[in-house]
Amino acid sequence: MKKFINRKKGILCIILMALCISFTGVQYTNNNAIAAPAKTTNSAAVASINVLPTDVVNNPSKYLNKNITFNADFISYSSLGLDYKPALKESEKYIGILIQRNDVIDHVIPLSEMKIFITREEAEKHLDLEQGDKIKITGKVFSTALGDPWVDVKTFTVLSQKNKKNNK
Repeated sequence: MKKFINRKKGILCIILMALCISFTGVQYTNNNAIAAPAKTTNSAAVASINVLPTDVVNNPSKYLNKNITFNADFISYSSLGLDYKPALKESEKYIGILIQRNDVIDHVIPLSEMKIFITREEAEKHLDLEQGDKIKITGKVFSTALGDPWVDVKTFTVLSQKNKKNNK
């Protein structure tokens, strides 16, 4: 039953994302990735466990109060989960990040079950991110509200950007 409910939540989130994208007029391209120097922020070293995002989603309580590190494909910034009192991250200070599911490669499906939060100040340093850009996140799973992992980003690294142009 829980998997059925999570699947319904995931489908609803995908529909909401599609609506948000269509209303904002954002367009994405599928160009080949161009390697760019990695941009790391919040560089304080954080001891963490390397994980696959879907492993954390499948067993969030195993990672509660632990620091995790994972690579992912960026999809977009999102307001999903903000201001939810049991796992409060205020929308004035934070923004969410949606990443591509690591278990689906033939089309874009966000891993909406994992709530990932970064400060707005930090996100503003990366406004040029586009769908498909490669990122690395280290963060702490601070809650398992609604049976989902809620992650507070400690370090955020842009590994590569698909449409990065050299300005030489």
